[in-house]
Amino acid sequence: MKPPTYIGLPEARQVLAEMGIELNDRQMKRAAEKDATGQRKLPFFVDPIDGKLKIEKGSLVRIYREAQINAENSAKY
Repeated sequence: MKPPTYIGLPEARQVLAEMGIELNDRQMKRAAEKDATGQRKLPFFVDPIDGKLKIEKGSLVRIYREAQINAENSAKY
């Protein structure tokens, strides 16, 4: 099993771009910031050492794959 790979906002944006999901800096920041209820759209967390937002790379990819699978399963053919 591979150890987790934690990436910051710029790297997360790059991973999504490689998957064909082009987001600008503002869109990435909005997905990472907390809403009025304290929830984030994506599971970013504050790195306890450098204080920057991080996300596990595999989690980010999995979230998008699961969204695609859900969309395919709910589509009417």
